[in-house]
Amino acid sequence: MTSLRFHAPYMEWAKTRPSPRFDLAGSNVLTCSIDELTGARDALALDGRNDNGYVPLVESIAARYGVLPAQVTTAQGASGANFLVCAALLEPGDEVLVERPGYDPLLGAPRLLGAGVVRFDRDFAGGFALDPDRVRRALTPRTRLIIITSPHNPTGVVVEDDALDEVGRIAAAQGAHVLVDEVYLDASAAVPENRDATDAAPTLTAAGRGGVFLTTSSLTKSYGLAGLRCGWILSSAAVAERLRRARDVIDGSGSIVTERLATLAFSQLDRLIARSAALLAVNGALVRTFLHARSELELVEPRGGTVVFPRLLDVADTSRFADRLLNERATAIVPGHFFEAPAHFRVGFGGATDALRGGLEALTAALDAREW
Repeated sequence: MTSLRFHAPYMEWAKTRPSPRFDLAGSNVLTCSIDELTGARDALALDGRNDNGYVPLVESIAARYGVLPAQVTTAQGASGANFLVCAALLEPGDEVLVERPGYDPLLGAPRLLGAGVVRFDRDFAGGFALDPDRVRRALTPRTRLIIITSPHNPTGVVVEDDALDEVGRIAAAQGAHVLVDEVYLDASAAVPENRDATDAAPTLTAAGRGGVFLTTSSLTKSYGLAGLRCGWILSSAAVAERLRRARDVIDGSGSIVTERLATLAFSQLDRLIARSAALLAVNGALVRTFLHARSELELVEPRGGTVVFPRLLDVADTSRFADRLLNERATAIVPGHFFEAPAHFRVGFGGATDALRGGLEALTAALDAREW
């Protein structure tokens, strides 16, 4: 029987909910076809050495992010990478600080490993910003890991550099590490005020700020390659060795088929992120137009990622609204209670533009009819 100690309600809901006509609950960029990954058919092969990661893939990740190959650990997607960090760094009885609102697998992984979870808030009134003072107040003598997402899941808010550096100092003084899940970071290239939407070079990752930090990411959210389940961790070389040894007892190694194709994808990341940026620029404009027209909604504007997290005014819990939208209008959004912010709901805008338009039309009709 599943123990509620490490239950992940959002993931269970995401895997078991009905398939809608308009799915605004997902957060991936529209999936690439195999023909959009040039050379993919020719790259398929079932053999190769990838004991500690396929060497060409490890080297590609290292080159992309300006680190040494010894600082790269591959994993099964960003979720696998996050779990691997917890497995390598935590012991039963340790404590982990996790942001709220938050993505529930980031709570479940430490609990599964016998660690306690302590929360610190990123709230609407503060623009969902990371507040180092809140992190400091949440610290305990047993804190060994601080977990942050940037862009924040579910709001899309990017952590400010000064705040991140201060949290790093707090962690270092405690002898802890900071895990920054940056799986949506490259998708922020589609936001004009961040950078030119055609410029694929990612911003400095948290792992580049010193050995106290670890960064996790994958090809899933920003590049439309969820099917590859290609994730990675950037860390100090010493921590990377711990991560690899932890992987020995979790899944041994990744799929050589995946890692060959992921290496091919890294050779085309500039083109792939340009594809994503073009899609997100169009879709983001549609979502902003919709949100700004609705007086019953308020939100903190995201600076990155593929999701928005509006709050429905004068409604304590959007669950009924989301249920009616799914059952009566064949449109899926994520009710905010899955992120411990029940007055909100999450809308993903990384999918096909026509599906987004249809979903926003359904949302408009449901809001007009006050179906909550």
